[in-house]
Amino acid sequence: MPNAPSPNGEWYQDGLRFSCTQCGDCCTGSPGFVYVNDDEIRKIAAFLGKSDTGLTRAHIRPVGKQFSLTEDRKTGDCCFLVTTPKGKRTCSIYPVRPLQCRTWPFWISNLEDRHAWKDAAGACPGMNKGKHYDFVQIEIRRTADTWEDLPS
Repeated sequence: MPNAPSPNGEWYQDGLRFSCTQCGDCCTGSPGFVYVNDDEIRKIAAFLGKSDTGLTRAHIRPVGKQFSLTEDRKTGDCCFLVTTPKGKRTCSIYPVRPLQCRTWPFWISNLEDRHAWKDAAGACPGMNKGKHYDFVQIEIRRTADTWEDLPS
């Protein structure tokens, strides 16, 4: 996750490949939290054509003093995961997805070692394929605190 202590990055010194396929696999599964801040909530609301306060418990839920995107209790699906008419599952707010989603798969948990990366890649068809990220690009994403920390 962002701002976590640096893992032993030696194993990915030569970089890693990743290209999001927008498959939706990272938007479902075991219960968890996709934290959103006030700025992200405003961006999501605007994208959906709602007022700043237009997101309801159907979209966000309180978690202590923070907020997280809401999940379906039975499936673990993010409330913004939709199925297209052609059957593809995808993120309906992809252009304004939260930082936590934007920095996938460059999370500390996935970068601990080769085995952690391999395990995550087993559920993500975009990992180890597509765009090459060098060590610096990975570290920028791993440590980002805001959207502005990420390259355009």
